[in-house]
Amino acid sequence: MEQESLVEYGPRRVIITITAIFCALLEIVDTTIVNVALNEMRGNLGATLTEIAWVITAYAIGNVIIVPMTSWLAAQFGRRNYFAASIIIFTVSSFLCGNANGIWELVFFRFIQGLGGGALLVTSQTIITESYPPEKRSMAQAIYGLGVIIGPTLGPPLGGYIVDHYSWPYIFYINIPIGIIAAILTIQYVRSPKYAEKKAAKDVDWAGIGLLALSVGSLQYVLERGQEDDWFNSNIITMLTVTAVFAFFFFIWRELTARNPIVELRVLKNGNLRVGTILSFILGFGLYGSTFIIPLYTQSILGWTSQQSGALMIPAALTTAFMMPLIGKMLQKGAKQQYLVALGMLIFFVYSFWGYKILTPDTGESAFFWMLIARGVGMGMLFIPITALSLSTLTGQQIGQGASFTGMMRQLGGSFGIALITTYMARQNMVHRSALVSHLAVDDPAVQQRVLGLQRNFMTKGYSPDKALSSAHQSLDYMVMKQAAVLSYMDVFMFIGLMFLFCIPFVLLVKQQKAKPIDLSEGMH
Repeated sequence: MEQESLVEYGPRRVIITITAIFCALLEIVDTTIVNVALNEMRGNLGATLTEIAWVITAYAIGNVIIVPMTSWLAAQFGRRNYFAASIIIFTVSSFLCGNANGIWELVFFRFIQGLGGGALLVTSQTIITESYPPEKRSMAQAIYGLGVIIGPTLGPPLGGYIVDHYSWPYIFYINIPIGIIAAILTIQYVRSPKYAEKKAAKDVDWAGIGLLALSVGSLQYVLERGQEDDWFNSNIITMLTVTAVFAFFFFIWRELTARNPIVELRVLKNGNLRVGTILSFILGFGLYGSTFIIPLYTQSILGWTSQQSGALMIPAALTTAFMMPLIGKMLQKGAKQQYLVALGMLIFFVYSFWGYKILTPDTGESAFFWMLIARGVGMGMLFIPITALSLSTLTGQQIGQGASFTGMMRQLGGSFGIALITTYMARQNMVHRSALVSHLAVDDPAVQQRVLGLQRNFMTKGYSPDKALSSAHQSLDYMVMKQAAVLSYMDVFMFIGLMFLFCIPFVLLVKQQKAKPIDLSEGMH
């Protein structure tokens, strides 16, 4: 079947690329923009902390369920129609989210928004990859990568600005004009590849869809809510973990034996894609983990506003934006993908170790600048080579299937990362707190001096001696808590850094297969 025609040229390619990036950005910014507004929403909707966390969880579950099915859905309905429908679902549910009156209404619309959004990410990657001739693929990935890396960073400052100056529904309304333009451009310009005939409803792998939704949905719930519900002391968490494991097992068995599987697992026979899938997981861990932890640290320990802590991330994002095209060019000139990934991981380790070194209860803003620039450089060197490595030896329809695997693993890596980090920090907090308290002996003259000094300080403010003494103890306790929290943040940086360092030797072992010019007509039967 003649398939060459998907490569676009001139202004048309520019329009398609911009549309695809906008869609990827919409989806990603929406993952992080909400974090800043949670407090505001909680007040307005009268929700508890646990309930409001569902606003994030529901979106993530919707996302992760739909991503692996994307390639199949695109074949079923035609890629352009499916992409346009996803944009419309996303846009309409954004409007409904902004209009929600109760917390569960908002959670429901966020889930629908996640179902619409999941498709945007992977399909836009496939559309960009196929609109460029093979020799320009790394450049195409560089352009797409800009959106994916800058998105999570743009979310918090944008959300902070909107919440400070307007009200929380506007973080959803902002999607509407962009969504409308993207939908119109998609219908006008994006073309669908000619797939094999559609499956009749009775041939659809409904069991696969059910098992996939069950396993990934349960896993995502466990990851997002585990720490809060005290992991396996909670019956729901235990039950869902078991469900996830069994559903996953049967899902794999089903997909390998079904005649028309919903997720084509056989594409993982490709060695490069397998390695790329694991690396995407680690990339997601580092990307979302560090985007999650820095604003948390600056707001909870240093007392910055959401807008300040969001703005802190902008230079790093710009650095990544600057790096992307350079890396794309280097790959086109024949630089080895695995060397770039290894170097990126080394730089990411340096960034994490640097973070470990500079964190204190009152680190100044300037201390973060070069450390975050290093993060920007590292991210730029990881994203494109990993994607290029994963998709380099795939052809035709496999590109879409490969992209959905790497996309799903990046999202899951982020969820695992955030779940692991919150759990690890809660545990380390207790460890450090008891270690610090054990050094504060009541009969230690230095401790007595400190308490006395604090007590005098409170007495000068007009407190009675006993009130001043209890306030002195309280503020000493607060200092201990703060110090323990800072030590936990330091541990997390060290932990992420060592993880990246540990991966370097494995990356260097990957065999680089000569990327032959890809003939898109094969593999399209």
